[in-house]
Amino acid sequence: MQTITRRFVLAASVAVAGSAFGLSPATAQTNYPNQTISMICAFPAGSGADVIVRFFAEKIAKVSGATIIVENKPGAGGNIAGQYVTRSKPDGYTIFFHTGSAVAGNMHMFKTPPFDVVKDLQVAATVNKQPHMIAVPISSPIKTMKELTEYLKKEGSNASYAINNTSGKVLAAIYKQEAGLDTVEVAYKSSADSMNDILSGAMAFAAQDPVFSLSQLREGRYRLLAVSSAKRIPGAPDVPTMTESGYPMDQVGWFAMMVPSATPKDIVDKINGWTRQVLAQEDVKKFVTDQGGDVFVSTPKEGQEYLKKEVAAWAGYVKIANIPQQ
Repeated sequence: MQTITRRFVLAASVAVAGSAFGLSPATAQTNYPNQTISMICAFPAGSGADVIVRFFAEKIAKVSGATIIVENKPGAGGNIAGQYVTRSKPDGYTIFFHTGSAVAGNMHMFKTPPFDVVKDLQVAATVNKQPHMIAVPISSPIKTMKELTEYLKKEGSNASYAINNTSGKVLAAIYKQEAGLDTVEVAYKSSADSMNDILSGAMAFAAQDPVFSLSQLREGRYRLLAVSSAKRIPGAPDVPTMTESGYPMDQVGWFAMMVPSATPKDIVDKINGWTRQVLAQEDVKKFVTDQGGDVFVSTPKEGQEYLKKEVAAWAGYVKIANIPQQ
């Protein structure tokens, strides 16, 4: 015999009341938000991505009036966090705050992706775009991509370069292919782990994320030769693009807030509106710039279309970089 709890009775009463007034579950969400929102971060607490997620969680809490918490669910290249969100209730209270480029790449880097990013997730709002960077130690005599290419062609397979993530691997692979280089890739667990070899000159160059690269530039340890975006970035306006240097590309990471695809449109639009308000604030623009990025504003429809294009683009990236499927 089933035990009927007070919570069950209350829930049933609410459902009946909603039906009596002809309210659908989506219509009943017009008072959103009325409970705690969880932002899911696919990286550990204290990581660069975690810093970005927590910054925006605090900002959006202020404009929305909602209580927002950040939950870290690292692992499997973001698939653990992504799957958690796709399986959550589509009510706007579970938001996947992650790089759209990463989830797009996972569609090709895993033999059996646990979810279809385009079908199972909806981009509610985009936040920023961040290129990766080609860097050399400040002690290096190389000052341009032209000089780097000349040096690497002369050295052949005797020269090596450092990478520590997929985007850096892709950037370097595209460069190698277009320049016709035999330079050897050396993978490290993190940017910090590669520092000794880079500064000693054991690595001819590094292809790394903007947060770390810019911090080393400010500390006087790095010289930045190029960024992987189509346009120069506000945080380093003097650094040319790879395209300007003769190697056409527009390879960037971009953060977005994604929700389960069945989330009602009015909730998706509300999240988008909050994000637009936040991105218009001067201190937020400065934060994004300091992190090596540029503000990226879009409608949910535009964001979803951009995600679809990224999924298609990453098929080529994975092939060029010869990344084995997991």
